[in-house]
Amino acid sequence: MIPLYFFINIRYNKVKFDNGEIKMNLPNKLTILRILLVPVMVIVPFFNIQGTFLNIPITYLIINAIFIIASITDKLDGYLARSRNQVTNFGKFLDPIADKILVLAAMLILIEDGNLPAWIAIIVLTREFAVSGYRLIAVEQGGKVIAASIWGKLKTVTQMIAIILAFININGTNIFCNFINGGLSGIELAINILTSTFMIISTIATIFSGWDYIKGGKDLLKDM
Repeated sequence: MIPLYFFINIRYNKVKFDNGEIKMNLPNKLTILRILLVPVMVIVPFFNIQGTFLNIPITYLIINAIFIIASITDKLDGYLARSRNQVTNFGKFLDPIADKILVLAAMLILIEDGNLPAWIAIIVLTREFAVSGYRLIAVEQGGKVIAASIWGKLKTVTQMIAIILAFININGTNIFCNFINGGLSGIELAINILTSTFMIISTIATIFSGWDYIKGGKDLLKDM
């Protein structure tokens, strides 16, 4: 079991560690905000909000807006941390975890509503477990850093776009690869093709980025 080294005290804008206390900088606050937006996004369907706007359920529009805001904080916190020289171990630890929670929560909502097959989320989850395991081994063996590949960057961008498009569920027709069955036309057909295409690309990039990560850290398992 991984020990809990810290807990977050948002009221005082501080992060408390076992050995002391430091103030939380803006990039880390944005990371915390991203995590807090996830449960807000998840509970929206429980309010059973009725009605549509442009034939899109209002519930999905709200979830999508929250997801977009959370995605923006992902880019913003990294930019601010680098530009202000505020990169911290706390941020390095929590930022990737916040990203994984956000993406998987959004995918599970889509799966529950029947708009995304579970195998895509399983691939994403498997990749993240594998990469996280390698990072733990890397830390134990001196903190070796495995550089992110072009596949990792492609995965992140296409994954965010695919999820945003998936929540644009016009008339409930935006089911993964629904265009294959026929019956769609106009904007519904275009959105479904775009959503499915970006989701497929992101899944392929997920697989290759995971493989690149494992291949790049193969020396970590030389004692197997």
